Amino acid sequence: MSLYKAAAVSYLNTKPLIYGFQQGQLQEQLTLSFDYPSLVARQLLSNQVDIGLVPVAVLPRLKEWYIISNYCIGCNGPVASVCLFSDVPIEQVTRVLLDYQSRTSVRLAKILLKEYWKINPVLVEGKEDFRDHITGTTAGLVIGDRAFQQRKVSAYSYDLGMAWLQHTGLPFVFATWVSNKPLPTAFTNLFDSTTAIGLQHLPAIAAAQQYSLYDLYQYYTQNISYQLDDEKRKGMNLFLKKIEEYGW
Repeated sequence: MSLYKAAAVSYLNTKPLIYGFQQGQLQEQLTLSFDYPSLVARQLLSNQVDIGLVPVAVLPRLKEWYIISNYCIGCNGPVASVCLFSDVPIEQVTRVLLDYQSRTSVRLAKILLKEYWKINPVLVEGKEDFRDHITGTTAGLVIGDRAFQQRKVSAYSYDLGMAWLQHTGLPFVFATWVSNKPLPTAFTNLFDSTTAIGLQHLPAIAAAQQYSLYDLYQYYTQNISYQLDDEKRKGMNLFLKKIEEYGW
């Protein structure tokens, strides 16, 4: 029986971070399940899992939390898969439908709408079919793999990773590996090295997806930035400070 349970986001951008686990590393110590970001966060909050690759906006809601890896889902410029889409320029948008799958992206969008684009549209929580209603002056925040689909549909696309960099001068962290309790150092070291394995196999991981909507090797090497370095930690801390100040 595994010692620990972990949950991760089931998007294309996590494939490099879970590759090592899927190759059998840590299989005697860890079981790994998948879901979309807000549900992974819920599992970590309710102690259904010990470790989660979770949206960083969930961190203030945890009684205790520990970042256990030097790798994350981050960006230092256009991320490509977290965007506001619309039929009209951003200044003409009157309503924004918010993707239900990630608290972090929603809060990032709220910050940028207020501070960067300086507009005040009506914000509406999107349902499962919300992309069907991105039309006229109603925009939509779409994240993950579905954003690649939406790029083929909407006339205007506003990349939140790029907007954050232009607004703050810092990279952004969407999700990182977090435990809700202290874990042994020997285990977290193994966990971190296992997470890193996929970054050595990016061409093969990209090719294995057989994905036609976007160049995944470009996505993994130019859009997503996986190292949780000091600049990303600064960006993450600024984001957490802002959502605390706004009460989000």
